[in-house]
Amino acid sequence: MADDWLQLFPEKVRALLKCLPLPLLGMVEEIRVREGRPLEINYSGKYHFLRVNGSLTQRPEEAYKPDREDTHRLLDLISNHSLYTMEEELRKGFITIPGGHRIGLAGRTVLSGGGVEHLRDITGFNVRIAREVPGIADGVLPYLLDKGRQRMMHTLILSPPQHGKTTLLRDLARQISLGELGKREGIRPGLKVGIVDERSEIAGSRRGVPAFDVGPRTDVLDGCPKAEGMMMMIRSLSPEVLIADEIGRPEDAEAVTEALHAGISVIASAHGKDVTELARRPGLGGLLEQKMFERYVILHRSEAGLTFRILDGQKRGMLLISPGDRLGGDLHA
Repeated sequence: MADDWLQLFPEKVRALLKCLPLPLLGMVEEIRVREGRPLEINYSGKYHFLRVNGSLTQRPEEAYKPDREDTHRLLDLISNHSLYTMEEELRKGFITIPGGHRIGLAGRTVLSGGGVEHLRDITGFNVRIAREVPGIADGVLPYLLDKGRQRMMHTLILSPPQHGKTTLLRDLARQISLGELGKREGIRPGLKVGIVDERSEIAGSRRGVPAFDVGPRTDVLDGCPKAEGMMMMIRSLSPEVLIADEIGRPEDAEAVTEALHAGISVIASAHGKDVTELARRPGLGGLLEQKMFERYVILHRSEAGLTFRILDGQKRGMLLISPGDRLGGDLHA
C-alpha cells in the first residue's frame, strides 16, 4: 500500500496524519517527531507544523507536541519491539525499515574509545518516506547512453540532501534493466544491473526481495557496505551497470575505480551542490581529477519542481532539463 508507512507511527500521531487531505498525504516526504516539541511535516520542500486537529500551521505554539509515550511507542514500532538487535543502526544514527523508509535518530550518544558506540535516550526522529516515481529518469537517460558502444556512461549524480538522488537512481535502475531506453532508441534489450544498497533505500528490500521495481535484470546486495559490495558484485554477479548511493569515502573511490577498470559502467550519487565543491572532498577528488566520470547530473529543487543539469566528462554544460520539459534544452542555446 502506498501509505503503509503510516503504520510506523503511534496511534495519536497516526490519527493526526490521517487528517491530512489524501493528495497532500501522498506528497509528504518527512515527518519530524521531537519529544515535547512541535510535530512537523515536509512536502515539496515546504515545512509545516501539525495542529491537534490535523490542520497545518506555521505557528509552532499551535502544533501538537508528541509526549514521551509517543516517542517510546515510535521507537518500539520502528525497531519491531527489539531495540537490542539494532545496535549497528543505533551507532550510525539511523534505521532503515522495509520499504526503504529511513529514520534519522537524535538523542544522547554513548562513547567508547573516542567514538560513538550507540545512541540512548532517543527523543528525536526524522522519518523520510521513500517512494517510486516511474519515469523521473526519462529526460536524463538518453544522455547517459554511449550508443556507439551500447553501454551506459560512468555517471555521478549530485545534489544536497532531499533533492531526489535516490529516487532518480531507482528509476535509472528500472529503465536500464528493463530496456526502456532500448525501446525508444532501437538498441539492445536491458542490461544486467547490480545495486549495492548499503542503506536499503534504493530497492527497499524486505528479506532480500526488492519492494520497489528496480527492473527484471537487477541484482541487489542489501545492507552491504558500498566498497565491499561493489567488489562482491564484480567478482560474482557480472553486472554491466553498477549502481550505488552516496559514495564519498576513499574506499568507495577505490571500488569505483576497480569497477571502471573492469569494464563495468558505474552510476553513483554523492552529496554536493556542484562539481567544484565535490572536487575538494578527499574521497572523490581523485576520481574527478582522473576524469573517471563521463557524465555529471546535478539536481536542483525549487518550488517549480526538479531541474536536472547535465555536464560532460570535461564538466562542460550539455543540457538543462526543467520541470515539465521532457527532453530539456541545450545549455549553449
